[in-house]
Amino acid sequence: MKRVTPESYYRTMILKTQIPLLIAVTSFVSAKVDFAHEVLPILKENCAKCHTNGKYKGGLSLDTREALLESEVIELGDSQNSLFIKVLTAHDEEDRMPQDAEPLPKGDIAILARWVNEGMAWEKGFTFKNRTWKAPLGHQRVELPGPEGGNPIDRIAADYFKKNRIQSPAAISDARFLRRVSLDLVGLLPSKSELETFVASDLGAKREAKIKQILTRDLDYADHWMTFWNDLLRNDYAGTGFIDGGRRQITGWLYLSLKENKPYDQFVRELLNPTAESEGFIKGIKWRGNVNASQVPEIQFAQNVSQLFFGENMKCASCHDSFINNWKLEDAYGMAAIIAGKPLEMYRCDKPTGKKMDAKFLFDELGSIDKTSSRDDRLKRVAELATAPGNGRLARTIVNRLWARLMGRGLVEPVDIMSNRPWSEDMLNYLAWDLSQNAYDLERAVSIIVSSRTYQSATVIAAKSGEDFVFEGPSAKRMTAEQFMDAVWEITETAPDKIDAKVDRGSEKARSVRASLVKSTLLMRALGRPNREQVVTTRPAELTTLQALELNNGKEFVNYLNRGATKLFAEKEMVENLYLEALSRLPSSLEKQVALKILGEGVTPESTADLLWTILMLPEFQFIN
Repeated sequence: MKRVTPESYYRTMILKTQIPLLIAVTSFVSAKVDFAHEVLPILKENCAKCHTNGKYKGGLSLDTREALLESEVIELGDSQNSLFIKVLTAHDEEDRMPQDAEPLPKGDIAILARWVNEGMAWEKGFTFKNRTWKAPLGHQRVELPGPEGGNPIDRIAADYFKKNRIQSPAAISDARFLRRVSLDLVGLLPSKSELETFVASDLGAKREAKIKQILTRDLDYADHWMTFWNDLLRNDYAGTGFIDGGRRQITGWLYLSLKENKPYDQFVRELLNPTAESEGFIKGIKWRGNVNASQVPEIQFAQNVSQLFFGENMKCASCHDSFINNWKLEDAYGMAAIIAGKPLEMYRCDKPTGKKMDAKFLFDELGSIDKTSSRDDRLKRVAELATAPGNGRLARTIVNRLWARLMGRGLVEPVDIMSNRPWSEDMLNYLAWDLSQNAYDLERAVSIIVSSRTYQSATVIAAKSGEDFVFEGPSAKRMTAEQFMDAVWEITETAPDKIDAKVDRGSEKARSVRASLVKSTLLMRALGRPNREQVVTTRPAELTTLQALELNNGKEFVNYLNRGATKLFAEKEMVENLYLEALSRLPSSLEKQVALKILGEGVTPESTADLLWTILMLPEFQFIN
């Protein structure tokens, strides 16, 4: 054992006492630790060579967040009791990490300790493992396995289940199917009469017929999918930039595109080479005052186009060569120069480099952009390249987003890192190829998915996650804020009087107001509706403290309950009707007994509000299961 000198001992003791103070001070004056820019460089420099990519000294793997947690050296929220932090300050040189190196600077240790205390945030999809699989760019033809006929998704899934020795998930009832498919396609609960008629029908292909019938409801479809696309295109009805002209809505164009089921390749071309009605997306947000070089509108264009259409994260590369993928600063500025219409000076970490970058498409193997062309011609060219027949990434990215929306998890995860390997290459490639061969018809793609037995199966909780994920069936999904609000408004008959979105829905008096078409409220924001100043491709699925507070005693939600209760408390068979409307089933005898006890002998608006709250808080109501 090496001798511990008094100097090294006292230096270590002083360091240990200083770290908590430094953590407290820096936590008070700064934002949360940035994984990509603060934590990752420390791990790469000091830890990666011994604990990543197949070399795991002491059994410690830093390959992924999951692997680090499984190594049992982290106590989330408690850095002082985490071995991961303790070994950095050990006074014995043989125990201290990194070994055979100078002690880590106290500032770096403080960053890692804060990171642990804050929950150890990790960049989605990042791994230290070297990638051995490369995502193809072009379309890949798939030979469907199994006997001829049947839904192609089921044929691919059956072959996958067989190879992975997985029991196919059980089928769901007609009632559960109708609730799921109605919420997924048009965002609404089925009515009581619709449910009763469907369940009673003995038509052989009634599910396929119902899917077709729901998809003919073009206004309901457009109302619902506005939520999905507003998040992706960061379009909203109020917010930063709209008043002073630094931001423009594309609401009218978007709604009409959804209503008409505009072919997706045309949809993309009209966003990248826009008209006056659709230019708001590439225009971005012109922030007031001085902004970071990575947040100017031209760089926003590079980030948003790469993320939305191709599933590539360019945010890190907009500041410097990326730590989390292979994109370089030149790639981000090459995309930015397209909309700038001229070469752009590159800034590295907000400092000018003195170098300029001219227009370059993200996947230059698809073609080049004439550097002498005008801004308008550059946009026309980038729209051509994005939707070129050889660009299979466009179709793969959108079908992966649709699969994630309908099945609860993407074929590729995270959905914005399409360079990750899908759990089924055949499924992803088939759906993308089929979309491209059928006029980029998104409604058709959605219909194929929801018509499959795979979609119409019982939800499961995956046994494995991350790179080890194995598909065993669809996952339950939390209602979006908009779905929850629409359901509450329908059950309590408390929808607002008018919409805020400037869209053509025919006679507004004949249509219900939908949450996707009104400005966000505190309750919606608590339920996960974003402010849409950034591209949002997935919303948080976890329950938050703010949600719990708003759903327990928030003024807005309580108001809906009380107003609804005054209309419902005298209704006959109220309990049965509420269960049918909210859960698409009748209550069990025990549930009815509990409900009647909540209502009391003399039913009042107050006791009715209590029953409404009880039903609306059920996970069965809040999840699409």
